[in-house]
Amino acid sequence: MAFKLMELPYGETALDPAVSAETLSYHHGKHHQAYIDKTNKAIDGTDHADKSLEEVIAAARGSDQGLFNNSAQSWNHGFYWHSMAEDKGHPSEELKSMIERDFGSMDDLNDKLAERGAGHFASGWVWLAEKDGKLSIEETHDGDTLADSDFNPLLTIDLWEHAYYLDHQNKRPEYLKAVISEKLNWSFASENLARGETWSYPG
Repeated sequence: MAFKLMELPYGETALDPAVSAETLSYHHGKHHQAYIDKTNKAIDGTDHADKSLEEVIAAARGSDQGLFNNSAQSWNHGFYWHSMAEDKGHPSEELKSMIERDFGSMDDLNDKLAERGAGHFASGWVWLAEKDGKLSIEETHDGDTLADSDFNPLLTIDLWEHAYYLDHQNKRPEYLKAVISEKLNWSFASENLARGETWSYPG
């Protein structure tokens, strides 16, 4: 089964000014496509060919770094696109209650997400995740992922420079503030919490 580049769940101008149409075009159409293509090439004719992307990631972890990097990045980017929306919406009552319990308030959570993302060294991802009924902020480095972890990821933000350099140059905190304050998809996070299991890459 060959994986396909998932379509963006919004138009290319939907995330302006946090993420421009130019950035989305390159990031989605070039970077994400390359990860998908390399994953498909690596699994073609192997025992992984009929597995889901999540199964490929789990099988490759610790045994095939190249396949792991490309399959995990394929998944991370799909999850990232859904983690943003033109209208950020609001968390469900369940999620809102957990945020207030575990972080104090939405503003406190937003501040901590921005702080952790800005302080993350080099490339990677910052996540809002749930495990055993408790919320936490997690970081993964480079192409690592929570897709095959014990956590249920609710949202993620890409910290690689190609996610923001065209729009914000080297000002990662500026990018984080724009995404967190205006574009995080709280409906998606609420759905992931209610589902109680990790989101599956479509197709």
